[in-house]
Amino acid sequence: MKKETINGSNGYIIPCLSKVNGNEKTVVIFSHGFGSSKESPAAQAVASVLPEYGIGTYIFDFPAHGNSPVDGERLRISNCLDDLAAIEAHVHELMPKAEIAYFSSSFGAYINLIYLATRPHIGNKSFLRCAAVSMPELFKNNATPEQYTLMDRQGYIIMDYGFIRPLKITREFCNDLQAHDVFKLCRPDMAELAMIHGDADEIVPITEVRRFAKQFGVKLIEVKGADHRFTIPGGMEQVIAAAVEFFT
Repeated sequence: MKKETINGSNGYIIPCLSKVNGNEKTVVIFSHGFGSSKESPAAQAVASVLPEYGIGTYIFDFPAHGNSPVDGERLRISNCLDDLAAIEAHVHELMPKAEIAYFSSSFGAYINLIYLATRPHIGNKSFLRCAAVSMPELFKNNATPEQYTLMDRQGYIIMDYGFIRPLKITREFCNDLQAHDVFKLCRPDMAELAMIHGDADEIVPITEVRRFAKQFGVKLIEVKGADHRFTIPGGMEQVIAAAVEFFT
Protein backbone atom coordinates (compact mmCIF):
# COMPACT_ATOMS: atom_id res chain seq x y z
CA MET A 1 0.00 0.00 0.00
CA LYS A 2 1.11 3.56 -0.65
CA LYS A 3 1.99 5.77 2.31
CA GLU A 4 0.83 9.36 1.99
CA THR A 5 -0.37 12.32 3.99
CA ILE A 6 -3.41 14.50 3.43
CA ASN A 7 -3.81 18.02 4.72
CA GLY A 8 -6.69 18.16 7.18
CA SER A 9 -8.85 21.19 7.90
CA ASN A 10 -7.50 21.69 11.42
CA GLY A 11 -3.89 22.53 10.74
CA TYR A 12 -2.30 19.06 10.87
CA ILE A 13 -1.63 16.30 8.36
CA ILE A 14 -3.50 12.98 8.28
CA PRO A 15 -1.31 9.89 7.66
CA CYS A 16 -2.86 7.40 5.23
CA LEU A 17 -2.31 4.11 3.50
CA SER A 18 -3.95 3.75 0.11
CA LYS A 19 -4.27 1.39 -2.79
CA VAL A 20 -5.96 2.83 -5.86
CA ASN A 21 -5.09 2.75 -9.55
CA GLY A 22 -7.62 5.35 -10.67
CA ASN A 23 -9.96 2.96 -12.46
CA GLU A 24 -11.94 1.62 -9.51
CA LYS A 25 -15.69 2.06 -9.45
CA THR A 26 -15.69 1.92 -5.64
CA VAL A 27 -13.26 3.18 -2.99
CA VAL A 28 -13.66 2.13 0.65
CA ILE A 29 -12.53 4.44 3.46
CA PHE A 30 -11.44 2.61 6.63
CA SER A 31 -11.80 3.94 10.19
CA HIS A 32 -9.93 2.12 12.98
CA GLY A 33 -10.74 1.44 16.63
CA PHE A 34 -9.83 3.32 19.81
CA GLY A 35 -6.11 3.08 20.57
CA SER A 36 -5.47 1.38 17.22
CA SER A 37 -4.24 2.77 13.90
CA LYS A 38 -4.36 2.47 10.15
CA GLU A 39 -2.15 -0.60 10.60
CA SER A 40 -4.89 -2.48 12.49
CA PRO A 41 -5.09 -6.20 11.61
CA ALA A 42 -8.79 -6.00 10.69
CA ALA A 43 -8.34 -3.04 8.35
CA GLN A 44 -5.25 -4.57 6.76
CA ALA A 45 -6.93 -7.94 6.30
CA VAL A 46 -9.98 -6.54 4.53
CA ALA A 47 -8.05 -3.89 2.58
CA SER A 48 -5.67 -6.52 1.21
CA VAL A 49 -8.54 -8.44 -0.37
CA LEU A 50 -10.79 -5.70 -1.77
CA PRO A 51 -8.46 -4.77 -4.69
CA GLU A 52 -9.02 -8.29 -6.05
CA TYR A 53 -12.61 -7.14 -6.66
CA GLY A 54 -11.65 -3.84 -8.27
CA ILE A 55 -12.21 -1.84 -5.07
CA GLY A 56 -9.76 0.85 -3.94
CA THR A 57 -8.91 1.47 -0.30
CA TYR A 58 -7.94 4.40 1.95
CA ILE A 59 -7.01 3.89 5.62
CA PHE A 60 -6.13 6.82 7.89
CA ASP A 61 -5.07 7.57 11.46
CA PHE A 62 -7.41 9.44 13.80
CA PRO A 63 -5.88 12.30 15.84
CA ALA A 64 -3.41 11.07 18.49
CA HIS A 65 -3.43 7.56 16.96
CA GLY A 66 -0.84 5.73 14.89
CA ASN A 67 1.44 8.20 13.13
CA SER A 68 -0.78 11.22 13.73
CA PRO A 69 1.47 14.22 14.52
CA VAL A 70 -0.91 15.57 17.19
CA ASP A 71 -1.55 14.46 20.76
CA GLY A 72 -4.72 13.89 22.76
CA GLU A 73 -5.49 17.60 23.01
CA ARG A 74 -6.69 17.28 19.41
CA LEU A 75 -8.59 14.05 20.02
CA ARG A 76 -12.08 15.48 19.77
CA ILE A 77 -15.19 14.10 18.05
CA SER A 78 -15.34 17.13 15.75
CA ASN A 79 -11.72 16.62 14.65
CA CYS A 80 -12.32 12.93 13.94
CA LEU A 81 -15.32 13.89 11.80
CA ASP A 82 -13.33 16.61 10.05
CA ASP A 83 -10.55 14.17 9.24
CA LEU A 84 -12.98 11.62 7.81
CA ALA A 85 -14.50 14.42 5.71
CA ALA A 86 -11.03 15.43 4.49
CA ILE A 87 -10.24 11.88 3.39
CA GLU A 88 -13.59 11.61 1.64
CA ALA A 89 -13.08 14.93 -0.15
CA HIS A 90 -9.59 13.85 -1.25
CA VAL A 91 -10.87 10.53 -2.62
CA HIS A 92 -13.73 12.26 -4.42
CA GLU A 93 -11.36 14.80 -5.98
CA LEU A 94 -8.98 12.04 -7.01
CA MET A 95 -11.72 9.79 -8.41
CA PRO A 96 -14.90 11.84 -8.91
CA LYS A 97 -16.79 9.02 -10.63
CA ALA A 98 -16.06 6.37 -8.00
CA GLU A 99 -18.63 5.33 -5.42
CA ILE A 100 -17.40 5.92 -1.87
CA ALA A 101 -18.15 3.44 0.90
CA TYR A 102 -16.92 2.88 4.46
CA PHE A 103 -15.50 0.04 6.56
CA SER A 104 -15.16 0.89 10.23
CA SER A 105 -14.32 -0.91 13.45
CA SER A 106 -15.34 -0.26 17.06
CA PHE A 107 -14.67 3.44 17.87
CA GLY A 108 -14.24 4.08 14.14
CA ALA A 109 -17.75 2.72 13.57
CA TYR A 110 -19.06 5.05 16.28
CA ILE A 111 -17.42 7.99 14.49
CA ASN A 112 -18.69 6.82 11.11
CA LEU A 113 -22.26 6.63 12.40
CA ILE A 114 -22.04 10.16 13.82
CA TYR A 115 -20.59 11.33 10.50
CA LEU A 116 -23.43 9.80 8.50
CA ALA A 117 -25.99 11.22 10.91
CA THR A 118 -24.65 14.78 11.22
CA ARG A 119 -22.42 15.66 8.27
CA PRO A 120 -22.93 15.94 4.50
CA HIS A 121 -21.45 12.78 3.03
CA ILE A 122 -20.79 11.31 -0.39
CA GLY A 123 -20.74 7.65 0.61
CA ASN A 124 -23.99 5.79 1.13
CA LYS A 125 -22.81 2.34 2.26
CA SER A 126 -21.08 1.42 5.51
CA PHE A 127 -19.93 -1.92 6.90
CA LEU A 128 -19.51 -1.84 10.68
CA ARG A 129 -17.34 -4.37 12.53
CA CYS A 130 -17.75 -4.59 16.31
CA ALA A 131 -19.41 -1.20 16.30
CA ALA A 132 -19.07 0.68 19.61
CA VAL A 133 -22.65 1.91 19.48
CA SER A 134 -22.59 2.39 23.25
CA MET A 135 -19.26 4.24 23.28
CA PRO A 136 -20.28 6.92 25.85
CA GLU A 137 -21.41 4.29 28.36
CA LEU A 138 -18.44 1.99 27.63
CA PHE A 139 -15.98 4.76 28.38
CA LYS A 140 -17.86 5.98 31.42
CA ASN A 141 -18.22 2.51 32.93
CA ASN A 142 -14.64 1.40 32.33
CA ALA A 143 -12.86 4.40 33.81
CA THR A 144 -11.76 3.85 37.40
CA PRO A 145 -12.65 6.14 40.32
CA GLU A 146 -8.97 7.07 40.50
CA GLN A 147 -8.98 8.10 36.86
CA TYR A 148 -12.08 10.26 37.38
CA THR A 149 -10.41 11.92 40.35
CA LEU A 150 -7.30 12.62 38.32
CA MET A 151 -9.40 13.90 35.41
CA ASP A 152 -11.19 16.31 37.72
CA ARG A 153 -7.92 17.54 39.17
CA GLN A 154 -5.78 18.04 36.07
CA GLY A 155 -8.24 17.90 33.16
CA TYR A 156 -6.83 14.79 31.50
CA ILE A 157 -5.57 11.25 32.03
CA ILE A 158 -3.15 9.04 30.13
CA MET A 159 -4.56 5.70 29.02
CA ASP A 160 -2.40 2.82 27.85
CA TYR A 161 -4.15 -0.54 27.67
CA GLY A 162 -1.84 -2.09 25.11
CA PHE A 163 -2.63 0.70 22.64
CA ILE A 164 -0.41 1.52 19.68
CA ARG A 165 0.67 4.58 21.68
CA PRO A 166 -0.48 5.99 25.04
CA LEU A 167 -3.52 8.24 24.70
CA LYS A 168 -4.05 11.53 26.44
CA ILE A 169 -7.77 11.67 27.19
CA THR A 170 -9.08 15.12 28.04
CA ARG A 171 -12.16 16.21 29.93
CA GLU A 172 -13.38 17.79 26.67
CA PHE A 173 -13.20 14.45 24.85
CA CYS A 174 -15.23 12.80 27.61
CA ASN A 175 -17.82 15.55 27.26
CA ASP A 176 -17.86 14.95 23.50
CA LEU A 177 -18.73 11.31 24.06
CA GLN A 178 -21.63 12.14 26.36
CA ALA A 179 -22.96 14.59 23.77
CA HIS A 180 -23.01 12.02 20.95
CA ASP A 181 -25.48 9.19 21.44
CA VAL A 182 -25.86 7.31 18.14
CA PHE A 183 -29.19 5.86 19.28
CA LYS A 184 -30.53 9.42 19.28
CA LEU A 185 -28.58 10.79 16.31
CA CYS A 186 -28.96 8.06 13.68
CA ARG A 187 -31.76 7.62 11.15
CA PRO A 188 -32.74 4.57 9.09
CA ASP A 189 -32.43 6.54 5.84
CA MET A 190 -28.95 8.07 6.32
CA ALA A 191 -27.09 5.19 4.56
CA GLU A 192 -27.18 1.48 3.81
CA LEU A 193 -25.61 -0.24 6.80
CA ALA A 194 -24.48 -3.77 7.61
CA MET A 195 -22.99 -5.00 10.87
CA ILE A 196 -20.92 -7.97 12.01
CA HIS A 197 -20.35 -8.69 15.68
CA GLY A 198 -19.14 -11.55 17.85
CA ASP A 199 -21.52 -12.90 20.48
CA ALA A 200 -18.52 -13.19 22.83
CA ASP A 201 -17.33 -9.59 22.36
CA GLU A 202 -15.79 -8.64 25.69
CA ILE A 203 -15.56 -4.90 24.86
CA VAL A 204 -18.87 -4.03 23.19
CA PRO A 205 -21.83 -6.11 24.43
CA ILE A 206 -23.72 -7.64 21.55
CA THR A 207 -26.99 -6.80 23.33
CA GLU A 208 -26.43 -3.11 22.53
CA VAL A 209 -25.61 -3.90 18.91
CA ARG A 210 -28.76 -5.99 18.60
CA ARG A 211 -30.74 -3.07 20.01
CA PHE A 212 -29.18 -0.69 17.47
CA ALA A 213 -29.77 -3.07 14.56
CA LYS A 214 -33.40 -3.55 15.55
CA GLN A 215 -34.05 0.16 16.05
CA PHE A 216 -32.64 1.13 12.65
CA GLY A 217 -33.42 -1.96 10.59
CA VAL A 218 -29.79 -2.93 10.01
CA LYS A 219 -28.68 -6.39 8.90
CA LEU A 220 -26.60 -7.87 11.73
CA ILE A 221 -24.36 -10.90 11.26
CA GLU A 222 -23.64 -12.56 14.61
CA VAL A 223 -20.55 -14.75 14.79
CA LYS A 224 -20.66 -17.40 17.49
CA GLY A 225 -17.71 -17.31 19.87
CA ALA A 226 -16.03 -14.30 18.28
CA ASP A 227 -14.38 -11.77 20.57
CA HIS A 228 -13.85 -8.06 19.88
CA ARG A 229 -10.85 -8.72 17.63
CA PHE A 230 -12.33 -11.80 15.91
CA THR A 231 -9.36 -13.93 16.94
CA ILE A 232 -11.27 -17.23 16.76
CA PRO A 233 -10.18 -19.61 13.98
CA GLY A 234 -11.68 -18.39 10.74
CA GLY A 235 -13.11 -15.28 12.40
CA MET A 236 -11.41 -12.68 10.24
CA GLU A 237 -12.18 -14.73 7.15
CA GLN A 238 -15.87 -14.36 8.00
CA VAL A 239 -15.43 -10.59 8.31
CA ILE A 240 -13.68 -10.45 4.94
CA ALA A 241 -16.33 -12.58 3.20
CA ALA A 242 -19.18 -10.49 4.62
CA ALA A 243 -17.48 -7.22 3.69
CA VAL A 244 -16.76 -8.37 0.14
CA GLU A 245 -20.37 -9.44 -0.32
CA PHE A 246 -21.58 -6.10 1.01
CA PHE A 247 -19.32 -3.94 -1.15
CA THR A 248 -19.80 -5.95 -4.33
